Amino acid sequence: MWRQLKRFIKLFVYRPRRVKMGDGSLILLPRIINNPSAIEIGARTVIYQHALLTALSSDKGIPCAGRIVIGDDVHVGRYAQLLAMSTLRLGSGTVLSEYVYINDTVHGFDPAAGRIMEQPMTCRGPITIGENCFLGVGVTILSGVSLGEWTIVGARSVVTHSFPAFSMIAGNPARLIRSYSEVSREWLSPG
Repeated sequence: MWRQLKRFIKLFVYRPRRVKMGDGSLILLPRIINNPSAIEIGARTVIYQHALLTALSSDKGIPCAGRIVIGDDVHVGRYAQLLAMSTLRLGSGTVLSEYVYINDTVHGFDPAAGRIMEQPMTCRGPITIGENCFLGVGVTILSGVSLGEWTIVGARSVVTHSFPAFSMIAGNPARLIRSYSEVSREWLSPG
């Protein structure tokens, strides 16, 4: 009976309606999910407590096609915020630590267009995080960024532009601090 109860909880409590989820994936409570039909999650992925997932369908009356696509075997830490006006993709095997913030929207800042919160948001491009990446605690990823596979991002980094596969980056704004050499099988300083 206990196994049946645990299975019921996993199927109906940790698998929100209208979110496309693969086998064994869970989104733990509490959570906030906006526009769940535009969110797709692969198999064996776990999104921990207090996550915010928002795929925008409109902003200030302007239609948006926000989508969040998460691969297999992804771990998303507590208090993560994933917001998409365009497309936000997390590759399979990727790990997001706690308090990670990924957002492809940008507020309007035109003084002639009225208050900031009254201006429509824009998107400078989709966000793609490759397979087997690791994002440390409190990392921020901004609009238009693409990270290649096996990119490691140091804690509290702010990523404002793209980096190739096998990069280790850190800072605000993030910069390349090491690259992985498949020949020597170690992380080397640039240059």
